[in-house]
Amino acid sequence: MSWAQHIQKKIGLLLLMGFVLVLGSCRSTKSIAGGEVDIRMSVRNIINSHYNNQPNFKTLRGRVKIDYSNGKESQGVNVSLRMEKDKVIWMSAPLGVVKAHITPERVSFYNKLQNEYFDGDFSYLSNLLGTDLDFEKVQNMLLGNAVFDLREEKYTSNVSQGNYQLKPKKAATFFKTLFQLEPRNFKIALQQISQPESYRQLKAKYTYQDISGNILPQEIKIVAAENGDQTVIDLSFRNLELNKTLNFPYRVPNGYDKITLK
Repeated sequence: MSWAQHIQKKIGLLLLMGFVLVLGSCRSTKSIAGGEVDIRMSVRNIINSHYNNQPNFKTLRGRVKIDYSNGKESQGVNVSLRMEKDKVIWMSAPLGVVKAHITPERVSFYNKLQNEYFDGDFSYLSNLLGTDLDFEKVQNMLLGNAVFDLREEKYTSNVSQGNYQLKPKKAATFFKTLFQLEPRNFKIALQQISQPESYRQLKAKYTYQDISGNILPQEIKIVAAENGDQTVIDLSFRNLELNKTLNFPYRVPNGYDKITLK
């Protein structure tokens, strides 16, 4: 299968995971080193610190390097990225060969090489990654925020790999979650969602950088596993700018065939 066929039919929606956002081409950009955990800190203070350190921006633009591997083949692509927080994510591969447009209601992308397009909701992505996802959850994952609202459950905490690790006091019936927060800025160092009965797991690991006072991901490694098969997506963010005036041009060309993803 060619790169174009694979990316558009199988990875097309994963590119929206790879969409991503954030961080800065600003010259003030610098990598963030870890801090030290305080074993006396309460779960409530850990969670409050996470939500008190959310990034504050309206738009971003830049580039993201997406490396993909499924154990049989691997590919890499540089994608232009534009985003208006909470509203739209727009991506374009070189020469506009592939474009994607994601909103809270719709996921859409097209492929000029194959004269094909996809338009639908988040159900395919949810099935692919093994958990119910929507725009907010995907955005949280890509900003280094907890996918689920940590304030809505009770957690136990311990220290793991130099991070605060949170687990729900009461395990959910169909899936399990685990969160690690780095101690310097209380951003997510690792978040994991698993469905043991379905042999599914989604894991995302992060490193961070400081963009004009916003702590945002520098690298994200997403691993999705199901029944022994594993998909790995590495995201590297660069040359980004925040709060510029942006537009999001997107229109599926006439005559393209609609893709049915299974």
